Amino acid sequence: MGLALWANGKLTRVEALSSASNTPGATYLLVGSDSRADGQIPDGTEGQRADTIILLNRAPNGQTAMISLPRDTLVGIPERESNKLNASYAFGGPQLLVQTVEGLTGLTVDHYVEIGMGGVVNIVDAVGGVELCLDYDVSDELSELEWQAGCHVSDGRTALAFARMRYSDPMGDIGRAERQRQVIGAVVRAAATPSTFLNPFRQVDLINAGVGSLAVGEDTSIIGLGRLALAFRAANAEGGFTGAPPIASMGHDAGAIGSVVLLADSAPDFFARLQSGDLTPADFGQ
Repeated sequence: MGLALWANGKLTRVEALSSASNTPGATYLLVGSDSRADGQIPDGTEGQRADTIILLNRAPNGQTAMISLPRDTLVGIPERESNKLNASYAFGGPQLLVQTVEGLTGLTVDHYVEIGMGGVVNIVDAVGGVELCLDYDVSDELSELEWQAGCHVSDGRTALAFARMRYSDPMGDIGRAERQRQVIGAVVRAAATPSTFLNPFRQVDLINAGVGSLAVGEDTSIIGLGRLALAFRAANAEGGFTGAPPIASMGHDAGAIGSVVLLADSAPDFFARLQSGDLTPADFGQ
């Protein structure tokens, strides 16, 4: 209890949630920022964008799904013209991003969690590294990922490059989203091992890395983050789902805003089944 109270007081909180009516179940929005402020990628890029956007939902019946929302998805942004999903974060920060995601999916976000690139490095290192798998060789200059096909235990910087790499992936953003979900699942599994869970020194290292790397919504506590970890584990376990919403086009020409991801006409029905806990493998092409 003392550890929990100490950690709760160290969390950084941001205004993110909307005043929308609650929807059944629990919905988390996990956002990965591409800010260079932590010095992990000193390439001179200024500002910050929502580089990764993941919706994690636990329906009232217990079905849990982790859905990657492509950052270039064409969406309606409140009080603005249609644009890419991550533009809502650039225009209005966490609050506008949350409102935009709620408008897209019909689900009300209960908890907001944001992590920067340095946070990924710190958390992976705090759990002693994670095993990641990719079935082809990569030498990607932009992400700095050097990879031989197969599975390897990776430190924080390698895991960050693994999650960032896009241009050398034949599936582009879809492939990158799959690898980002893989990193999250690997971290959760590593954090739940006895070597971490029963080791107070590693617990403190992990909590320090987490609270120093995360910004959370105003109503999210350290207990809420624990529930988030359990939901991540459930989504990656038997009966859970991970994937993306149905997509009509990965390169739709949207004029002045360039190439966008266009969701399929069946997307509203997909999000309705996500909310009710009625997703099936067919919804993900499995």
